[in-house]
Amino acid sequence: MAGSLRQRGSGDDLEVTHEINVTPFIDVMLVLLIIFMIAAPLATVDVPVDLPGSTATPRPRPADPIFLTVRADKSLDLGEQPVAPEALGLALDALAKGDKETRVFLRADKTVTYGDLTEAMNLLRSAGYLKVALVGLETPPPATP
Repeated sequence: MAGSLRQRGSGDDLEVTHEINVTPFIDVMLVLLIIFMIAAPLATVDVPVDLPGSTATPRPRPADPIFLTVRADKSLDLGEQPVAPEALGLALDALAKGDKETRVFLRADKTVTYGDLTEAMNLLRSAGYLKVALVGLETPPPATP
């Protein structure tokens, strides 16, 4: 075996390198980028609806919200899937896993009349879901003179 042990003048002189190894940092950043690129589209509801504005203080959303959308043509969407009014209770039970205490976020186009919105709330109540949150666009409060 060929090897050499060199002894230097003071004994424990080691060369110090002043380089930062950024490879693990880059690997972690790429993994996080991929996770966010996959998760971000799943976190939004893509049903096109023109929401009215609201000056109420926004509340934090749960991790897995259930959205019921009333479109301008009065059709209903649960999440991103269209649902018939008769099948709303069963579809909600499947999404909420039977937990009637789950909060349902109700979105409605601003052209939907109050009566149609009340019908959607009545459908939720008849299905046993009494916790309903109304969703609107955040707008700044009006300036007071």
